[in-house]
Amino acid sequence: MKKIFTREVIIGITVIIALLVLFFGINYLKGINIFKASNYYYSTYTNVAGLSQSAPVTLNGFKVGLVREIEYQYDNPGHIMVEMSLNRDLKVPRGTKAVLTTDFLGTSTIELKFPSGTLDYHDVGDHLEGEISAGLMEKLTGEMLPAVTGILPKVDTLLATANTVISNPALTKAIDRLDVVMANLETSTALLQRSLGPILNNASSTMSNVSEISENLTQVSAALAAVADDLKKMPLDSTMNHVNAIVANLEKASAQLNSTNSSLGLLLNDAQLYENLNNSVAHVDSILIDLKRQPKKYIPSIKVF
Repeated sequence: MKKIFTREVIIGITVIIALLVLFFGINYLKGINIFKASNYYYSTYTNVAGLSQSAPVTLNGFKVGLVREIEYQYDNPGHIMVEMSLNRDLKVPRGTKAVLTTDFLGTSTIELKFPSGTLDYHDVGDHLEGEISAGLMEKLTGEMLPAVTGILPKVDTLLATANTVISNPALTKAIDRLDVVMANLETSTALLQRSLGPILNNASSTMSNVSEISENLTQVSAALAAVADDLKKMPLDSTMNHVNAIVANLEKASAQLNSTNSSLGLLLNDAQLYENLNNSVAHVDSILIDLKRQPKKYIPSIKVF
């Protein structure tokens, strides 16, 4: 009986296994999962710079497929057809655009742009509208180039002004004066350090004096607190009541002195009474003077020796 697994059979099986491994490995490296069912759609572009096979196809930033093939359409010169392998569960609405975008490094991807408000879907194998989005460098060139062009004349004017200022002899003189000022400033700094030396040396004694003053202030504060406690213990309410009563009596007496209805008020406020009293005092004074001169006139029994 012949052997089934001869050397030739084993070599053939090994070659087949190697081919299968190579096939699956190449597809794996391309990002193609041959065990996962996919739907194929097509799109046409005039320029696919940066786009390569296995490039991702995204929807709202999420990868939903990849580029399967890129072929030049010889029957339609200037156009390149791209075959996209998309997830079978993805339904592509009619009006969807396959936008070719290029990043800053030059790598291109395809981004699907779904329309809004549509319920009709493409059949598998349909052709999607292709669109090329301006790259980042093109956007920067289109937006920044006009601004840079407008700034260049101002830069030229600024440089010319700077050259004029630098070539001015007054600037050189000012720099020389600045050197003199810096030398004077260094001298002043040295003198200031010498002047501050004694002050810094006496700083410790000054701080000790400050601590003593702080202790004295603490004692004074304690004494004031004791006085405040004594004042709180004093019968201030009754004392103030007595003071208020005295003030009321003084006000009443002052009112009576200013009034003409009292004797004291009349005595203080009646001018005629004052004049009568003054005249009476004058008469009494004259009588006393006359009494001293002529006592017999008033007291006859008095003998004069």
